[in-house]
Amino acid sequence: MKKVFMMIAAATMLFCGCKNQNQPAEAQEPAEEGATVYLTRDISPETLVKIYEALGVKAEGRVAVKISTGEGSNPNYLKPELIKNLVQTVDGTIVECNTAYGDAPEDKKDERTTSANHWKVIERHGFIPMFKVDIMDEEGEMRIPVRDTTHLKYDIVGSHMANYDFLIALNHFKGHPMGGYGGALKNLSIGCGSANGKAYIHSSGKMEKLDIARLWTPEFIGDQDGFLESMAAAAQAVTDYFRGKKGIIYISVMNNMSIDCDCVDHPEPVKLEDYGILASTDPVALDQACIDIINNQQVTATNDPTDLLSRIDQQHGTHTIEHAEKIGLGSRKYHIVSID
Repeated sequence: MKKVFMMIAAATMLFCGCKNQNQPAEAQEPAEEGATVYLTRDISPETLVKIYEALGVKAEGRVAVKISTGEGSNPNYLKPELIKNLVQTVDGTIVECNTAYGDAPEDKKDERTTSANHWKVIERHGFIPMFKVDIMDEEGEMRIPVRDTTHLKYDIVGSHMANYDFLIALNHFKGHPMGGYGGALKNLSIGCGSANGKAYIHSSGKMEKLDIARLWTPEFIGDQDGFLESMAAAAQAVTDYFRGKKGIIYISVMNNMSIDCDCVDHPEPVKLEDYGILASTDPVALDQACIDIINNQQVTATNDPTDLLSRIDQQHGTHTIEHAEKIGLGSRKYHIVSID
């Protein structure tokens, strides 16, 4: 299965017209098909602003910056010092939602399952007083429409989402225990879901109200592709919501890439070198580009993509991207434009 996965990924790279991603990307011809994905190999507060400006889409109105503020002892989340220039440039508010872990199999302390505890983690990780921060489901939730009703009848998000006009999905690309990988599509779906919304997505639409005792049972969590397809549908719902207001853009930082998500309290060690920052107006193209970069990494003494690729393969993680393209959220075709 791994060999087939690698062959498909390699073919995708050729189809997308991308260079060997171990080398700095070069600007592609404008006539090339697919979405534009901007790239910088420099990960810094200044280049994060630079790549936002390269997109040519101004964040206007009340701007939400969706990140993961990280589980209690997780060291890999996007640090306040890295993102501060961008957040200040757009006068943004960091937005988050509470979690729905309970008796999940991962090693977690469940510190962010309640707003009271979540605020403590947010402060401990340095986001207060540097930023305005909002836990979007602290005062409830709301339902927004989904176009793809294969599994979900709607998406359940934090009610404070209604307070914002523009969303920057600021994603930390890495692995994920259940989704295989975490990028833009996960940040939009699971990331913006209330606790009930997270349960609804994880259960492929079977559980509309969180019941920890039942959530992680095979009855509710046994359909892996259904879960991945539900993430794609929910990501599309959030994208549609902000496209109906003032807009949405997507930026992914490829640093501190463990095979585990920022939601894991004690993640596996990082075995990949930091790569860079990518941005696009197409979340599907952005996630595909990040996956392709990982597929093209060479194994060295300090850089080994093997474990992350195995996790993505094991969890069928690329199916989220495939389904997102199928339902019209974006395109897996892209071309890289370096801003370095």
